[in-house]
Amino acid sequence: MSAHLRVAHREDCPRLLELINELAVYERAPLEVTVSLQHFEEAGFGAKPVWKAFVAEVEGYIVGFALYYVRYSTWKGSRLYLEDLIVTEEWRGKGIGKQLFDRIVQEASELGFNGMSWQVLDWNEPAINFYHKYEAGLEAGWLNASLTTEQVQNYRP
Repeated sequence: MSAHLRVAHREDCPRLLELINELAVYERAPLEVTVSLQHFEEAGFGAKPVWKAFVAEVEGYIVGFALYYVRYSTWKGSRLYLEDLIVTEEWRGKGIGKQLFDRIVQEASELGFNGMSWQVLDWNEPAINFYHKYEAGLEAGWLNASLTTEQVQNYRP
């Protein structure tokens, strides 16, 4: 099965958020998605966009997407950071994830990035096996760290 890939547009954002919520359920964190549609749209299509995405359509319906942004590493330089690669459950296993991933790798090459990076949960065997097909390096030993919106807003040195 081959999907039509194209750059995401603002009007795609409601469907992209549906897929993000589907991914959050799959990743056992359905309550972690707190971004509003307005913020999501502004972050991608406002005055200072910070992300770009490619969508995969089948008969005009978005069945998956790959969203990235630029990450700067003081060790490696500018790199493409793949935030999400999502194919809705009923369309998995049909090569659409491969189409999206291949397009993201192509984008990294076209933009002259010094590589790309992403995260995968250590229990997500289907994703890990997918990335192994690309001979991707999977690092152990790094822990994710973050501050919430409230922590940032309430910070007092």
